Amino acid sequence: MAQAAAQALTALRDGFGQLTNKQKLMLGGGFAAVLALLAVMWLWSRAPDYRVLFSDLGERDGGDIIAALAAQQVPYRLSNGGTSILVPEESVYELRLKLAAQGLPKGGSVGFELMDSQKFGISQFMEQVNYQRALAGELSRTIQSMSPVQTARVHIAVPRPSVFVRDQQKPSASVLVNLHPGRALDAAQVGAITHLVASSVPELLASNVTVVDQAGKLLSANGQRTAQGMDASQLEFVHAVEQRYVRRIEDILEPILGAGNARAQVTATLDFSQTEQTSETYKPNATPQDSAIRSQQTVETVTNQTTPPAGVPGALSNQPPGAASAPINVAPGQPPGAPPSAPVNTHKENTVNFEVDKTIRHTKAEVGSVKRLSAAVVVNYRAAEDKGKMVAKALSEQEMTQINNLVREAMGFNRERGDSVNVVNAAFNDPLAGVDSSPWKQLVTDYTTPQGAWQLAKYLAWVLVILYAWFALLRPALRDLTRAGMPPETEMGADETDDELVVGPDGQMMTAEEAAAAEAAAEAAAAAPEIEPFAVDLEAVKAFVKVEPKLAATILKEWIDKDE
Repeated sequence: MAQAAAQALTALRDGFGQLTNKQKLMLGGGFAAVLALLAVMWLWSRAPDYRVLFSDLGERDGGDIIAALAAQQVPYRLSNGGTSILVPEESVYELRLKLAAQGLPKGGSVGFELMDSQKFGISQFMEQVNYQRALAGELSRTIQSMSPVQTARVHIAVPRPSVFVRDQQKPSASVLVNLHPGRALDAAQVGAITHLVASSVPELLASNVTVVDQAGKLLSANGQRTAQGMDASQLEFVHAVEQRYVRRIEDILEPILGAGNARAQVTATLDFSQTEQTSETYKPNATPQDSAIRSQQTVETVTNQTTPPAGVPGALSNQPPGAASAPINVAPGQPPGAPPSAPVNTHKENTVNFEVDKTIRHTKAEVGSVKRLSAAVVVNYRAAEDKGKMVAKALSEQEMTQINNLVREAMGFNRERGDSVNVVNAAFNDPLAGVDSSPWKQLVTDYTTPQGAWQLAKYLAWVLVILYAWFALLRPALRDLTRAGMPPETEMGADETDDELVVGPDGQMMTAEEAAAAEAAAEAAAAAPEIEPFAVDLEAVKAFVKVEPKLAATILKEWIDKDE
């Protein structure tokens, strides 16, 4: 093997030495072109993929970012008319963090740094306007930090204060968000933006904050009701109640039937009406003894009637009384000589107030109470063995009755409420039937994406360039040079690689056919010594041409090229 390689290199060197200067220049240029093509392909494949660093930039932000990238010696590209800046893919996140530390991009909005350049003597109105602008800019920056939001703008409307309570108005705000392509805000994120803005502005209610996307779609419900008179929160509550009942039914059936063998759907009718009722009831008392005394008042009056003074006023009436005389009639128990007793008047009043039996009831109905439930449950057939094969069989009536009872208990079935349950036993379709799960599926999925297709195109381009450079340029050139540097005998052996080499009459290595032709020529020369040497050589050439016509044509071609 080493000897054959050495002979090939020697033949290649000799063949290159036989070329003219023009041919050498053309061959060198061809090799240089091939090397340049391979170098270009290598550099193209090694070139970094550029990704968007920032997009929709203003002129000021774009200039500041380009200046920062140039200071860090980071390559960049501009696209979309200079509004988008692209950098190598592996440096995107690092550059975003570095630029964010420098406060770039500012996004065209100003924050509280606006308050740093306040002029002396500015009016109170301008101070309020600047504060409002700064607050809106800070809120915009905060909202832009959310991953789905590309840019955001906040408008705050603060009414003028009034000394009259009836004329006071609450502030309001509106938020316009520009989302990244293919991204969306869910209800929780919209609620977070709403409460973020409401918490940043004094006396701003969350219901007065409106969130709109770049397509003009209203994202915040703010109590907006549907055609059925229900707002978004009520619809979400109904969905949560239905899903809770669905999980109850599936969780109780899964241990019996197995995972995925039962599907349930529940429709709930809820009552969101707010009802308040106050009732006051009076009932008669049973007996006075059983009643409670609220108040009691007793009044007693005793009056003694005496003889009023009588007589004519004057000196005669003022005379002292005469001598006493014994009374004719004396009242029993009255001592003798005592004056007669005066009559007595007595008055008594007793007032008793009892408590009245009174009942006051204040009733507030529960909001979102369940008025009616409807459940539909589908149960899969059970796998059973039949004659050595696994087949699907329907459940028995007893099993279906048990399942029906379990579903009723799990959902809290109430016949008076009008609930309904429907349990059906049917065979499920296998969703994985006929799906190819071969490992090539993931490979095809990976290379059908835009990025995977681009990588596949790079690999194919590399393979095509290498194959073209070898088969169309390098291999033919090396073969021609090797043939040109080898002697005719060696070239014959190179063309007939499958023939076994033997030693010819003159001691040289040649194939069996060449040796036979040489021996025939020698025998012809020995058998006809009287023939002239030229005739002998002519016969030998004829015999050689008959045996090796291709090699003879190659030798004649080389002779003609040398003469030229």
